[in-house]
Amino acid sequence: MELEYWLGRGVEAFREWARTYGEFASHTAMAVDEAACEVAFEELTARLRGSYPFFHPCYAGQMLKPPHPVAVAGYAAAMLVNSNNHALDGGPATSVMEEEVVEQLAEMVGFAAHLGHLTSSGTQANLEALFVAREARPGTGVAVSAEAHYTHARMCHLLGVPVHTVPVDDRGRMDMVELGRLLSTGVAGTVVATTGTTALGAVDPLHRIVPLARRYGVRVHADAAYGGFFRLLADEKADGERAPVTPETGDALRAIAQCDSVAIDPHKHGLQPYGCGAVLFGDPDVARFFRHDSPYTYFTSRRPHLGEISLECSRSGAAAAALWLTLKLLPLTPDGLGAVLAAGRRAAVRWAGLISASPYLDPYQPPELDIVTYYPAPPGSSPPRLSRVGVASKEVLHRGMNAKEDPVFLSVARVTADAFAARHADAVEDRDDTHVLRSVLMKPESELYLERLHQRVEQLAKAAWPAPRRYGP
Repeated sequence: MELEYWLGRGVEAFREWARTYGEFASHTAMAVDEAACEVAFEELTARLRGSYPFFHPCYAGQMLKPPHPVAVAGYAAAMLVNSNNHALDGGPATSVMEEEVVEQLAEMVGFAAHLGHLTSSGTQANLEALFVAREARPGTGVAVSAEAHYTHARMCHLLGVPVHTVPVDDRGRMDMVELGRLLSTGVAGTVVATTGTTALGAVDPLHRIVPLARRYGVRVHADAAYGGFFRLLADEKADGERAPVTPETGDALRAIAQCDSVAIDPHKHGLQPYGCGAVLFGDPDVARFFRHDSPYTYFTSRRPHLGEISLECSRSGAAAAALWLTLKLLPLTPDGLGAVLAAGRRAAVRWAGLISASPYLDPYQPPELDIVTYYPAPPGSSPPRLSRVGVASKEVLHRGMNAKEDPVFLSVARVTADAFAARHADAVEDRDDTHVLRSVLMKPESELYLERLHQRVEQLAKAAWPAPRRYGP
């Protein structure tokens, strides 16, 4: 699509609407000098060139990519109105759009009934879910896996809720035996299961966690900030053109429907600009925990205002408009938005195969979603020595991102010696932890660029072992 055209359409639509309210004088205090604006804008665009190329498939580092042009156009058009979806009188049009997209998200995850809203981030979404968990199970703690996002420990500290860390298995998923042992003590009132850990893309066995938690009367929150949209692929069958999630991962994703709450980030796999998260609750009655009043806010409608079921106050109505427009064109179906995720999933599966066959790279573990983890293979038949694996991985990272020609942008993940040895029994554990390379293939263009990416990373890995520089201890 021609972004410039649709941005222009948005500006013109706003001007046409504004003219219906009659002319008014602009205040001189708002005036800016055009020449000065030219200089400042040139400086802005020049400084933005210091960013990493998140739009390009040579960037295969963190969970970053640009929003879809449709989302940009929708956001810009609504941003000119600048509505606030806290109260219906602050965003009468965009609040309805938010309700509609939340309904679609709830249907995607399988909630028969729901209460929910968009948030400014996944952190905020998880905070609200943990707040409800505290109110619903007062005096109890929260169980999280050792691979859960650090936001849970931070938000529980903020809420004054104890955190109980559950060990993980040899694929980074919550250990069910250890979880059962913890729940039997009665110290936890809520389990947080992660569908798509940020380091490895691991999916906790939610289909086994839910019945275990119910046995002890414990709530379950799904942190699906990263992996939630893969629910669109959970029912897909493998064929020559598809690489769906594994049956076990599919079972886990389908089990989100049985959870008490879920956090999901449209600004990750939903093609949205930052910040656009969402929190959903399976029981609409949890609205009682948010109940509050304002003497000047909630008076334009008897319908619940979004701010009455949220901890956040001011929130961008433009975020709702952008997601609403995106889902009009790329709906939450396997052939709609699901096709975007499927491309990244296929790329991850194919790259894992190329890495396994490479003389210069070794896989750390198979990808469950679209995150690939690997490390430079030791020369010859030498076993991986953790001290050298970490140095070589950082060497690939730094050489790739600082290359003057054909740069490539990766990331690293710190893993413990025990975790590495659980996956590679021949490892020489000469330090307590090490770093492995990590690539997030969340852009569908990664599928088309994969061979070039693989060749470039192989070149870097081949060069990393002979005389690596040291980056830190």
